[in-house]
This record gives sequence, C-alpha cells and structure tokens, in this order.
Amino acid sequence: MAADSMEIDDALYSRQRYVLGDTAMQKMAQSHVFLSGIGGLGVEIAKNIILAGVKALTVHDTKQCTKWDLGINFFIHEDDISSQRNRAEATLHRIAELNPYVHVAASVVPLDETTDLSFLKQYQCVILTEVSLLLQKKINDFCHAQQPPIKFISADVYGVCSRLFCDFGDEFEVVDTTGEEPKEIFISNITQSNPGIVTCLENHPHRLETGQFLTFREVNGMSCLNGSTHQITVVSPYSFSIGDTSDMEPYLHGGIAVQVKTPKMFYFERLEKQITNPLCLVADFSKPEAPLQIHIAMLALSHFQENFGRGPNIGCLQDAEEMLKIAMSVSETLENKPQVNADVVKWLSRTAQGFLTPLAAAIGGIASQEVLKAVTGKFSPLQQWLYIDMLDIVTPLEKTGSEEFLPRGDRYDALRACIGDSLCQKLHDLNIFLVGCGAIGCEMLKNFALLGVGTGQDKGLVTITDPDLIEKSNLNRQFLFRPHHIQKPKSYTAAEATLNINPYLKIDSYINKVCPATESTYSDEFYTKQDVIVTALDNIEARRYIDSRCVANLRPLIDSGTMGTKGHTEVIVPHLTESYNSHRDPPEEEIPFCTLKSFPAAIEHTIQWARDKFESSFSHKPSLFNKFWQTYASAEEVLQRIKSGESLEGCFHVIKTLSRRPRSWTQCVELARVKFEKYFSHKALQLLHSFPLDTRLKDGSLFWQSPKRPPFPVKFEFKDPLHYGFIVSAAKLFATVYCVPFTEKDFSEETILKIISAVKVPEFRPSNKVVQTDETARKPDHIPVSSEDERNAIFQLEKSILSNEALENDLQMKPISFEKDDDSNGHMDFITAASNLRAKMYNIEPADRFKTKRIAGKIIPAIATATAAVSGLVALELIKVVGGYSADAYKNCFLNLAIPIMVFTETAEVRRTEIRNGLSFTIWDRWTVYGKEDFTLLDFINAVREKYGIEPTMVVQGVKMLYVPVMPGHIKRLKLTMQKLVKPSADKKYVDLTVSFAPETDGEEDLPGPPVRYYFVQEDN
Repeated sequence: MAADSMEIDDALYSRQRYVLGDTAMQKMAQSHVFLSGIGGLGVEIAKNIILAGVKALTVHDTKQCTKWDLGINFFIHEDDISSQRNRAEATLHRIAELNPYVHVAASVVPLDETTDLSFLKQYQCVILTEVSLLLQKKINDFCHAQQPPIKFISADVYGVCSRLFCDFGDEFEVVDTTGEEPKEIFISNITQSNPGIVTCLENHPHRLETGQFLTFREVNGMSCLNGSTHQITVVSPYSFSIGDTSDMEPYLHGGIAVQVKTPKMFYFERLEKQITNPLCLVADFSKPEAPLQIHIAMLALSHFQENFGRGPNIGCLQDAEEMLKIAMSVSETLENKPQVNADVVKWLSRTAQGFLTPLAAAIGGIASQEVLKAVTGKFSPLQQWLYIDMLDIVTPLEKTGSEEFLPRGDRYDALRACIGDSLCQKLHDLNIFLVGCGAIGCEMLKNFALLGVGTGQDKGLVTITDPDLIEKSNLNRQFLFRPHHIQKPKSYTAAEATLNINPYLKIDSYINKVCPATESTYSDEFYTKQDVIVTALDNIEARRYIDSRCVANLRPLIDSGTMGTKGHTEVIVPHLTESYNSHRDPPEEEIPFCTLKSFPAAIEHTIQWARDKFESSFSHKPSLFNKFWQTYASAEEVLQRIKSGESLEGCFHVIKTLSRRPRSWTQCVELARVKFEKYFSHKALQLLHSFPLDTRLKDGSLFWQSPKRPPFPVKFEFKDPLHYGFIVSAAKLFATVYCVPFTEKDFSEETILKIISAVKVPEFRPSNKVVQTDETARKPDHIPVSSEDERNAIFQLEKSILSNEALENDLQMKPISFEKDDDSNGHMDFITAASNLRAKMYNIEPADRFKTKRIAGKIIPAIATATAAVSGLVALELIKVVGGYSADAYKNCFLNLAIPIMVFTETAEVRRTEIRNGLSFTIWDRWTVYGKEDFTLLDFINAVREKYGIEPTMVVQGVKMLYVPVMPGHIKRLKLTMQKLVKPSADKKYVDLTVSFAPETDGEEDLPGPPVRYYFVQEDN
C-alpha cells in the first residue's frame, strides 16, 4: 500500500480489504507502531501487523539470541546465536521481508525506569512484551496522558498462562463495532399506532437488536418515513417498533429498512487502576472465575520477580509456596478480594520460565488485532484484560517428576519446562498429515517446527499436501511465502520454508487433492500410519470427506477455519467425541430461479445473474460446442444425419451458435450491442408486457410490490461509462471465445462508436412465453426444440456449409474459466457492468467492482490475525491429543476478534445408538466379517447373525443397495458370491458395508447398524 497516494495494492491486500474496508486500511497505512520485546510473543505480533500493512514498525529488544530462542522465535536461526546477535537486529530483515510497504526499524537502546519516554510521542500505538509490571505502569501512564492518547497494549506469555491488556485512553471512538454488512429488511406492513410496529416479510427474520438505528426507503403510503432514521425496539424475530406513526398516512406496500451504523464510544482506565479492579473478557464460561484467578497469579509472579530479581525455578516447590504466599497478599489489595486458586499459582510458578509457543500464537493473533483496532478505530476493542491458560495440558502431568521439566540444553527447553520431556518426545515421534498449505497451513507448519513435531531420530514425519500454486494475494497472510515464490506450488515452498525454522523436521510434500479420486495414494494404509490428521481447508465438502476417512480408520482429526475475524477449532478423537459429520450446518440458501431470471430484489441477485451469464456464454456453451464437434467429424456428417431423421443431442443450439458466429472484431462489438438491448431493454419490456404495472393477484394485491420490483428498459447511451464498459468487455470476451484476433486500437472510442452507430438493433416484439413466478421452481434441464426449430437448423447448417463457414476452424471455440484476480482479462469488467446495468433496470442500488468481485468470486475475507490465533489453538489441542488425554481436557473454540469474543466449549461426547437387547454402537465402532472366495451374500448375513446375535435385513455399499428384500430380484442375490456382488478391484482386500435390522414392532423404521468391514479372505493373524 503506497501510503503517500493512499492507493491500496489490491493484488496483495484484496482478502484483507474485505475484512477491514478501505478507510481502515488507509488509516493503518499512516500509523507508526512501537513494539518492545521480540521473543516468541513479540515476533508473532510483529509478523501479523506487518502483514496487515501499518506504515512503520519499530522493534525494540536488548537481549542476545540464545539456543532457547530457537524453540520460540521462528525468525531466529542457529547462526544468529553463534554470532551473538541482538534479537531485534537478527529478526529485522526477516520480518521486513513480509511486506515491502512497511518500514521496519530496530532499536537496541535500554528501556527502563530511567528512560526519557518522550521518544514514544511519534507512535500511535505502543506494545510491550517481556517488560516488568513497574515499567509497564510507567509507560502506560505516559501514553494515557498524551493528547491524543497513545494506544497502549501489553501482552505476556509465562509458561501455561497468558495475558493481554489494552488501554486506548479515556475515550476511544469506534466507527464500526462489528464490521458486519448493514442489514436490509424488506417490509410487509407498518401499523398506524404508537409505537408503530414494522413487520418484515415472512420467513425473513430481521436479526436486529434493540437500540440499533434504521433508515427507510421505497415505502408506499407512509412515504414520510422515506429517508428518515429511527431507533428501534425489537418486538419479535419478525417485527420491531419505531416510535409514533399514528399521524402518518396509512401504509400501502413495499419498503426497505436499512441498518445505519453509528459510532460508539469506549472508555478505558489506566493499568494502575485496572490492576486492582480488572475488567476481564471471559473465554471459558465453564470457569468464569478463571480470569481473576490468573490475574492474581500473574501479579504474584511480577512481585516474585521484583523481590528476588529472577523468576521461580522450573518445578521448584519452594518457589511455588513462596509465590502462593505473595498471591494471598495480592488478593487482599484487589477491590473484590477474590479467592486464590492454589493450583493456578503452583502451575504458573512451575512453568513460568518456560514458553508455550502455540499459546503465544493464539494470544499474539488476538493482540495484533487489538493493534489494528487501535490505529483504525475499526471493531470493538478488548476491555481491558484477556487471560488464556492451558492448565488442561499440565493438570494430567501432576505426578510427573520435576526432572522431566528441566532444561537439556537444546531448542526445546522452553517447551519442555511446560509439558515435560516425555510429551516432547511424543511430539518428535509424531506422524502427522496436514491437508492444506494456505494461511492456516503455513501457521500450523510454523507451530509444528517450534514444537519439534516429526523430528524424532527413528520415528516421526510431517506429510503435507496442497494442489494450489502461490498467488500474490496469498502473501498477505500466508507468511511462509515471498514474492519470488509466486506461481510455485504451495506445499513444496511451505516445506522448504519450514525447514528454515527447524532444519531437523522430516517433511514430505505433495500436490494432490485429498478426495475419492486420490484414495489409491491416501489409502486406509496411509491413514493408519498417521497419528493425527490436521485440516487447513476452505470448504465443507473436503472437510466432510476427510472426516469420513478419519472415522473409518479411527484417526484423530483437528479441524479449523476462519472467515474474516471469525474462527473456529474442533477436536475429533476416536471413541470420545462426535465427528465433523455428526453435525450439519444448514445448507446455504439458494437464490430462487425466478428471482434470478425475472425478479431480482437485491444487488446479490444481479451479481449472481451476471456471473451465470458469464458462465453460460463464455464457458458452458463453448464447452458444449467443442464436445459436439469432437463427437461428429464434420458439418456435412451432421447435416446428413439430421436430414435422415436422427436426433443429435445439443444439435440445435450448436448449429445456432455456428450460424451466428462472429468472424471479426466488428461483429463481436455488434453482438455485444445486440446483447445489451436484449438483456437490459427487451427483457424489461417483455416482463411489463406479461405483467403490466397495474396487474393484481387473485387476492386483489398488486403483483409489483415488495420484494418484486418492476423493471424499466435501459436506453443505450454511448457516453455512459457503464454502457460503454459493458460493450467493450462483452466484445472482448466474445472475441476470445470465438478466436477472433483484436488489437489495442480496436478498443479506441472512435472505433467502437463507428461500429455501434452502424448496428441495426432488432425491435422489441412481445412473445407469449410463460414467465416463471413460482419461487420453488428450479431451472429446467432441457428446453424442448420444436419441429420448426429443427427445420430452421437444417437450413442454417446448409447455408453455413455453402458459404464455407463450417470448416474445421469454425467448429472450435475457446471456453474461458472465470478468474477474478486478473484485472487484465475483462472477466470482472463484464460481471460488474452487467450486474449494475441490471440493477439500474430494476432500480436496485449498484455495487462497486470491489464488492461485486467478493460476491461473484465467492471470496472468503481473510486476515492474518485470526489465522494465527486459530492455528495456535489447534496446536494446543494437538499436544493434548498426543498425550492421550481424557475427553474433558479437549476444548473446541469459536472466536470473533472484531467484537471481541472467544468461547471455549467442551467437545460433544460421542452418541451411542441402541440396536436392541443391550446391543449398541457409536460412529467409531466397526464390526468385521471374514469371508472366503465362494462366500455368498447369505453366508455374510448368517455370519453377522452368528457373531453379533442379530440378523441384517438390508445390506448397502455406499449408495449401492446390495440387498433390500422388497426390491425386485434381490432375494435371488442371496445365492451370489460377495465377490460378484461387490466387484472389488484386484488389490482390494475388504469392503465397508452398511447393514440395518428389522424393527422390534412392525410399522417402525429399520434399526441402523455400524459399518461392517467384510474381508474377502481370512487375514493371517
């Protein structure tokens, strides 16, 4: 982002722009930030805010690199230790590489109680890590006293506990508290009363909150509401009140209420005051007292450090007792004198010298988002403390000897001090499969490298796969990639970059998709070799598939995902938890076919229409055209066949395309002009012919009322940039698919005007075609071809052959694949122009290219802060999975850094399904039956009955029904061999079948059973 011109580099920042918006991005590009402490937490924060794009960052540190740093700071290498470099100077060029638009400087001067703090006045935000509490208070007082205040953030990770504190001054105005799109509500009624009650359309809940503001438009009857703003009170999910409407005209129909975003003021207290009466965000509602308990414990730690000039020794019980005494006296100084939790104090004391890098990734991601809030005024700031602890990890280690936690002089000492050597070894020996090397994937690999996953001498391997190549937009959050990696495979590049963090990692990288087509690579044998599977995917379908493979092979799975500032993590452990497929998100609402085709009511509808037009005209039709002519050798052969009465699928449309094929740039422009008339004028005229403006329904109400909007024809104006833009982009795409050459000169206004002036635009002739108005109707698969159309096709094809316009080159087109991120290809130009012209025709508020691109390209907004936080939480759960912890230790998480909210919940316990007579199963259970070559279906059914005491009444293989007694011919199948029924491939040793059983009473549904794995031959034990 060039801060001088405030121009945003969309190729780099596009996904983040959808999270923050341009105003916040521009404010960020003018901000100067100071960060002290470039240890494991400081480097996380630096990475995230440099990727985000502040103007300048100063990283400050006075410590030298040590071996310890190799396990906590992913940008410190072994040569930095041998060269005795300062940590800030060692990491400077590596963090600066992350974003060329950010100026990064290092400072190594001492920062202590005697330092003159006036140098901080040049910064808008100051972040402190690894700074004593006394100095934190001094710097906070200085920052708070400035006009305007310097935004102050402090963050620390000690062992298994972390804290984050924010103070943005007495008053801090936020322009947008949530970052959500303003809601638009279609109105069905407004009462004449005090207060007036507004009801929205049925099945469309408003999802508003009392106190929010709305403005109205397009209200008929009660028109004085249009343009006015009202504060609302929620009455029900479908209605709200807006104040006195009793003196207004009666409501007739229509109207849209649009949410108005209003700035909100937040108030902060200084650190000194907040220490005694802290305002904390509760992250785990099962232990709401935890934040205050950690607050006391971490204050006690600060006092211990001040009293003894050191931290408590690793695993030292004496130091833990001393810290507990301090905690008791600290509690007395707090306003509410809260109870001290001895376990929290003890574990903090035992592990405080250590450092849990995934915890730093989580708290660092959250802290970085607070920095962005501080410099932009976008999203609700944290008020004012956040504490996250990982006592779940250490509590099961209670009986582990203290020598397990002592340093061994390697890069894992900081981790060992928290989780002990045995658990470190288990991580080193781990076989892990990471699916996806995008934003979360890169962060996960960093976490694996710091934890030493897959570094064991004899065991341990990290396997990664991702079919994608690196694009420029990835560099904004996929921090292992640099500009010179663009167009290289993500997995290979990520593997190489991970070895820079930890050269002892064993890593295999692939470029395969994980899907049914690659099951020969990612076979059952492959899965059973893995200890854990971690997904870093961006779609539900792939998650469901991998989950099903993990369940079939009894493998633990940790899933996560982000969308903008929101994120989730989910832990799936065999025999303990439900699986990903156990719960189903509601399906995404599809836009009804008739809405898209004839009755759009919102800009999303017109964008989807334009996207569909692009797909149909430039991808689908050209593909069908090519497929047809690959099937039939020549136009003469096709003519002969249809003349002899043969029906060739798709023939009519292909001949129509061939006969109208443009053969010059002029004809491409003419075609674009004719399409303009058809889409944006004739369509409107036809609809108004079918349904005149005064059309009424059977109940007497108007046909054209909200949400149906009457269309009005758009008159072509050459000088209108929108009209001109449609012609040029459509002509360019037509020329591309029809292989018509064009030059830069062809795009000149003079050339286009000359062509368009000569175009004879067909006049509108109304047709009696039935317009679909049923919202449940789907798009028809095939439109029948009339006999007249067939005769016409013969005539057109004969004409093309006679005029030598059905030669080999004429029988080929070039389909286009939609690519949203290449501005030179004209794809987004066409979709933006077509969508906004349709919006104009229906009097819908248009959308700029930026918003159109997000909706048409189905872009998932993304930002490095949420990605880092989520991947840290996944790695923390990974430690528990590797340790074989009990079900109550695992936590799923949902977070939204914008609000901010963070909710930890226990995993869902696996459900047990009863069959009958005490026989039951869970999703993790699998029955087995061993057969032999001549084993019949009847033998299989008998084998299940003998082994499990219940007879199957139905046998299914995937979607194929092998045996359903009521189906014709299925009884005969009982005599067939399993080999013949299943038809396995030569290397297939078994097949997974689903069985069900007869209900106990007639009329009820069959009882489900677990999967049955049938082995074709007895396996040797």
